[in-house]
Amino acid sequence: MAETEIKSIQWFPGHMAKTRRSIKENLSLVDAVVEIIDARIPLSSQNPEMGRMTAGKPRLLVLNKRDMADNNITDRWISYFRKKGIAAVSMDCKSGKGLKAFTSALENQVLKDLIETRKAKGMVGAPLRVMVVGIPNVGKSSFINRMSGSKKAKVEDRPGVTRTKQWVKLGDRIEMLDMPGVLWPKFDDQLVARKLAFTGAIRDDILDIETLAMLLLEYLAENYPACLKERYKMDSEGLDGKELLELLGRKRGMLISGGEVNTERAAIMLLDEFRAGKTGCISLEKPEE
Repeated sequence: MAETEIKSIQWFPGHMAKTRRSIKENLSLVDAVVEIIDARIPLSSQNPEMGRMTAGKPRLLVLNKRDMADNNITDRWISYFRKKGIAAVSMDCKSGKGLKAFTSALENQVLKDLIETRKAKGMVGAPLRVMVVGIPNVGKSSFINRMSGSKKAKVEDRPGVTRTKQWVKLGDRIEMLDMPGVLWPKFDDQLVARKLAFTGAIRDDILDIETLAMLLLEYLAENYPACLKERYKMDSEGLDGKELLELLGRKRGMLISGGEVNTERAAIMLLDEFRAGKTGCISLEKPEE
């Protein structure tokens, strides 16, 4: 199968530089950092600068959108992080699955020493303060709303919605500082950039949407052909990205004058359905890779 090519992807709006400064400035206010990542791309959705920016603070990884990922692979990722000494849990913020695991990991692993120290000093009941960080569109606001049982954090299925920091209380025990989503200035690894584009962490208006869809179709044909067959009733064997996109458009009746396929419309539909989890439970990277 021929490899579809895509131009270099770069996206770093001005407000993200402001967020990086804000993270450093507010770090002294919190006891730990919670980084929300996408369970479909646990490595690619981690900001490689976050460790340096939050140095010295205990950190907990939350693999969100578990419902959209391959569960078997997600479990392997959790084991992978824990073997490296990194606290990690998975959850689906929309349904609420995994919320108890988060609270348990925060109190019994990440901040266990701090809680015991406070207890010894008679500071029982002092709230745990955590900073919530993550790249755009990983479900950070959905996580905070689900945890707090409110609609305090603005939620939209597009990157760059949360622009200002805000404190959110989780009962009497935990206070969360919600920071805007932040990427990093330059994607040295374009494969990482591609995965971020697949999941919607990068705005579509800077992308070649049809080429992106072709690349996603090639990945699905190689790794999840059954999902393509079940969702789109198409046999992907032996077809390249261009052929797959045209076949998809025909299957969905997206034709223009002369019987040609409206490939842009087909591409938008494919990416929208993938990001909504309608294509199936799909992971785009595995720990053994």
